[in-house]
Amino acid sequence: MENSFPRFTVHMEEVALKEKRKGKRVVVSASERVSMLPPYLFAQIDRQKEAALRKGMELIDFGIGDPDLPTPEHIVREAMAAVQDPANHRYPRGEGSPFFKEAARHWMREQFGVAVDENLDVGAVIGTKEGIAHVPNFFCNPGDIVLVPNPGYPVYRASAILADAVPVDLPLLRSNDFAPDIGAIAGEVLASTRLMFLNYPNNPTGAVLTLDQMKEIVEWARREDILIVSDNSYSHIRFDGRPPASFLQIPGAGDVCLEFHSLSKTFNMTGWRIGFIVGGTKLVRTFMGAKENIDSGVFTAVQKAGEAALRSNIAGYFDIYARRREILVEGLQKLDWDVCMSPGTFYVWVKLPRETQSMTFAKKLIAHTGIIVTPGSGFGTYGEGYVRFALTIPEDSIHQAIGRLEQKELFSHRIKAWLKKGMR
Repeated sequence: MENSFPRFTVHMEEVALKEKRKGKRVVVSASERVSMLPPYLFAQIDRQKEAALRKGMELIDFGIGDPDLPTPEHIVREAMAAVQDPANHRYPRGEGSPFFKEAARHWMREQFGVAVDENLDVGAVIGTKEGIAHVPNFFCNPGDIVLVPNPGYPVYRASAILADAVPVDLPLLRSNDFAPDIGAIAGEVLASTRLMFLNYPNNPTGAVLTLDQMKEIVEWARREDILIVSDNSYSHIRFDGRPPASFLQIPGAGDVCLEFHSLSKTFNMTGWRIGFIVGGTKLVRTFMGAKENIDSGVFTAVQKAGEAALRSNIAGYFDIYARRREILVEGLQKLDWDVCMSPGTFYVWVKLPRETQSMTFAKKLIAHTGIIVTPGSGFGTYGEGYVRFALTIPEDSIHQAIGRLEQKELFSHRIKAWLKKGMR
């Protein structure tokens, strides 16, 4: 059969030429939704990093929260064996293989005391970022309000925009220990609210919620008929001695809650792209049913690796982050930096002096010390005036960073002058 593509291409070129002669512009532009997306968080920082590298500066990168520790060997071995099995080279099951789903049920039962029975269900996702990004598309109609934590992970806001929903800030304030104040949400906002994103332990602030706070939120969501989307990616990274928590520990939460669990941070598997969703059976099946129209599921060999991870004993695994956190916090506090002592995640959230813009601070910090931090403004308007340090670098590098700050005498009462004049 004759290939019609060349003839079609020639036709379109002729149309474009005719339009050009008429004085019209022929431009394919992005949708209005895409134009509403905020700029990439690290674009300016990346340019500053490149400039520092050109000067031969050695960088210390506290920026992106990508674990520097390798994936545990037993997980890698399981994946290698699974890759060599031709049976795993075909399309995977969209909702997740039975062995992976059973491992996820085991994880929920062992780690949180949550029995995934007929009232709850689980499904595999290609990393929680991918899963979270789908939720507003699957559960919101155009114009529905999505409550977005501010400061918060940028994907929450972006996913609402791409679904033609309306993101509305849910302020996380230091005065409230960075917990949401649901009582402060206006009635007219609640009337149109479809879902609310929450992330505890929290990125970027490190805050955690108590079970009493979670219970209050679940009861409120049931009254207001609002879907809670819980991003529990940092569930086990906390330093207050308390066990990990899940919204699904609250009786009746499955009716109004979808919770995402990631293997990326817990098992150093960021590049593997695997996690799972758990929640009320109807909610999970709605989500997975819609998702099957978009992708073909998680590679079965990666699910085998995920199964090995979810059945692992991870006790004591996070002592490395605890030690790094102790070194960084002690070093910054000796320099009179205002560290927010939140007990969760592998991030340290630091308040800058009044009227100090976080992007300006971050760019000057790179230029003068080679230290990279994430400006709080990239997480939302309420993140302005803060910066985030990620504990994903070795202890020696953290000691070196503190030494550089000490050499430059960046005490808090001198920062404003340094920002205006530069360090000498």
